[in-house]
Amino acid sequence: MPELPEVETTRAGLAPLLIGRRVIGSVLRRRDLRWPIADEVRDELPGQGIAGVRRRAKYLLLDADRGSVVLHLGMSGHLRVVDATLAAGPHDHVDLCLDDGHALRLNDPRRFGAVLWQPEGQVHPLLESLGPEPLSEDFDAAYLAARAHGRSAPIKHVLMDQRIVVGVGNIYAAEALFRAGIHPARAAGRVSMARLERLVIAVKQVLGEAITRGGTTLRDFLKPDGLPGYFAQQLDVYGRADKPCHHCGTPLRAADWGQRATVYCPRCQR
Repeated sequence: MPELPEVETTRAGLAPLLIGRRVIGSVLRRRDLRWPIADEVRDELPGQGIAGVRRRAKYLLLDADRGSVVLHLGMSGHLRVVDATLAAGPHDHVDLCLDDGHALRLNDPRRFGAVLWQPEGQVHPLLESLGPEPLSEDFDAAYLAARAHGRSAPIKHVLMDQRIVVGVGNIYAAEALFRAGIHPARAAGRVSMARLERLVIAVKQVLGEAITRGGTTLRDFLKPDGLPGYFAQQLDVYGRADKPCHHCGTPLRAADWGQRATVYCPRCQR
C-alpha cells in the first residue's frame, strides 16, 4: 500500500500540473471503488478550478472552488496526468478532464482506492478523527508519551494508529523503531521518554528521507512520471528477514503481530 512518502511524492508531482487548471468534465468508468464514487465529482466538479493539491495522512485533496475531491490510492492505485484522448486501460477507472487537454487519471487494479467529496467549509468524516501529521511540530515526544501512557499495546501498533499519528505505515514504523533501538513488541507505556524522543526523531528522519528519494519501491507503486521510487535501497529491516543486521550482523527476525509482518534485530532493538 502506498504510504505517506509515496502519497506526498504523488502530491508534489501533481501540484504543478493541476493548480490553476479548470475541470471541464469527469469520466467515471465505474460507479464505485472501495466506496461509491461521490456524485459531486460527476455533477458539481466540472466547471470548477483547482486552487490547491494537499495531502492529509494518506489522502490527497484537490481543492476546487466549492469543495475538495478526496482521493485515496488504496492498495494499488496511482495517479497520472495524461493526454485526455489517450485510450483508457482496463483499470483506468476515473478521469478528471482539464481545460488544457489533459486528464488526471486514476488507475486502481484492486479497487481499494476512493474518490470522495468534501463540501467547502466541512471536514470529510474519514478525516475527522485523524491524529497530527508526523512531520509537524504537533508530533513530539511529549505528545507521544501522553498517548502511550499506561498502554500495554505494542509500541509499533501505537505508532501505526492513525488516531495517534497519521501516515506511519508498516514499512516506516519498522524502520523508525530500528533506528531508535526499540523492540516493536515493547509495551507502549513502558517506553521511556528518552527513547520516545529518539523514536520521534527517527520517524521524522525516515519519512523525510523517503520523501526526498521519491518513496519506497513497491510492486504496485508508480510516481506520476511513471518511474518507481527508490528508497527501498535504504531499508534496514523491512523485507530483510533472516538477513544480517546492517549494524551488528545478527540475523534479523520476523514475527506477525496484529496480522502485520514485522522484521527487527533481536540484538539492537530492546
